[in-house]
Amino acid sequence: MGAGRVPEFRSDNTLINLQHLTKRFSRSGNEVTAVDGVDLNIREGEIYGIIGYSGAGKSTLIRMLNGLEQPTSGSVTVNGLEMSSISGAELRKARQKVSMIFQHFNLLWSRTVEENISLPLEIAGADKAARAERVRELVRLVGLEGREKAYPSELSGGQKQRVGIARALANEPRVLLCDEATSALDPETTDSILDLLTSINRRLGLTIVLITHEMHVIRKICHRVAVMEAGKVVEEGDVLQVFKSPEQPITKRFVSQVTEPGDARQAISQLGEAYPDGTLIRLGFVGDRAEQPVLAKLIRSFDINVNILQGNIAQTHGGAFGSLVLQLSGDGNAVREAIAFLHAEGVETEVIAHD
Repeated sequence: MGAGRVPEFRSDNTLINLQHLTKRFSRSGNEVTAVDGVDLNIREGEIYGIIGYSGAGKSTLIRMLNGLEQPTSGSVTVNGLEMSSISGAELRKARQKVSMIFQHFNLLWSRTVEENISLPLEIAGADKAARAERVRELVRLVGLEGREKAYPSELSGGQKQRVGIARALANEPRVLLCDEATSALDPETTDSILDLLTSINRRLGLTIVLITHEMHVIRKICHRVAVMEAGKVVEEGDVLQVFKSPEQPITKRFVSQVTEPGDARQAISQLGEAYPDGTLIRLGFVGDRAEQPVLAKLIRSFDINVNILQGNIAQTHGGAFGSLVLQLSGDGNAVREAIAFLHAEGVETEVIAHD
């Protein structure tokens, strides 16, 4: 079934290229620009995330990748084929290699699991034996053994999305588009679907483009991310680098969803009140630095008291990132030297409060 297992994403080959992509709609006599001059390169074999709040233009953008929407201007090129310049039978054939899964699954409720998965193969004209074999492969791939004869009404949300994924893979696409594919799922089920997408990406070398408003989704599975606001891509880069050094205000808000949720921000404020003595600092650890014994070296090297007040660590495809809130107390010079030491060690350090 398709290619064998591939290593972690390393490709520099562009599979999807967007140039000056713009989409305008006319609504009630007013012109609305949904996508505004977007330039992007998405590489073969990567998981690429597009994040933005409602109305940012991300859903319109992803629909132009498979020709469901035509751009007002600019171009969409997928695997060397300009999607924005083809139509009819040529476009239908191209869409077989650019599949899509949706937030609300879009299954046919009158069809069983295996019949839903088989539908694209029927449309493509595959014979009955080939369809049956392919459906068996896909059922195994997405972990739905024993549920082949079930109808969508008999499935959980996560199982429905697994059917949607299997159906999208039926014609062995080069690209899988995910339109808020986990937004209707609970957190545990979301993680299981993200794990499945990661496994499919690695096993098949499939390029995955997903849109979301949840930074947890980006953190967990994406190699690179584009941040959209008001139809524009305002920031783009490797996920770990974006977490390390977000530049735009909207990106900082998204990153704080994962690195510093609302209850943590409130807790840090409360810590400043609860520990008025000494200096309160927040440390940011990124990549290999998150796994180094920097704190142990700090304690051994300086005659200060170090109190760990709060901390967390998480993983991205590019490596680990995390944060610690510490209280440093002792001689003022020693505290300042300790903070300078942390800077020298490559640890991002922010003084939250000091006496």
